Amino acid sequence: MDNAPQKNNTLVKQWLAVYTKPRWEKKIDSVLIRKGITSWCPVQKSERQWSDRKKIIEEPLFRSYVFVHIDATERVKVLSTEGVLNFVYYLGKPAIIRDEEIDLIRKYLGEKTAALSVISEEGFKEDMRVMVHHGVFMDNEGTVVRGGKKKVYVRLESLGQVMIVEFPAEFISPVL
Repeated sequence: MDNAPQKNNTLVKQWLAVYTKPRWEKKIDSVLIRKGITSWCPVQKSERQWSDRKKIIEEPLFRSYVFVHIDATERVKVLSTEGVLNFVYYLGKPAIIRDEEIDLIRKYLGEKTAALSVISEEGFKEDMRVMVHHGVFMDNEGTVVRGGKKKVYVRLESLGQVMIVEFPAEFISPVL
């Protein structure tokens, strides 16, 4: 990382991750695009079986996340969008996703045999490090004590004390 001061750093566009309401990813992506924001909700095709038919649908690759390419002046415009909960934070600041990481995901999704699996709320395992994205413990990391589909028990270490807190699965995500 370059420590040299940059002029007018607020106008530098960067990729940020936005945390959304569950199942609002594609809707928020299209609303942001209509607002003139560069937005991307990576999707992959998957086959779903209903009782009477099979159907190919496009599902968001990252549940409850949309990526935006914005400068600091556009943050309020993004946060004021219905369904947007907050930016994803890392070390107290909105997490910046490198252009190379976005390009790598786009390139891979462009391949015919692309099949990514992202750990979602069904996949929280014991001892997995997670980040809390909602509520009083927002932006705190913890360790999964017991996982489940709807509720996950996370050990949070604070002030030298250990707390075991029960979270709805959609409030946390794995620390990569």
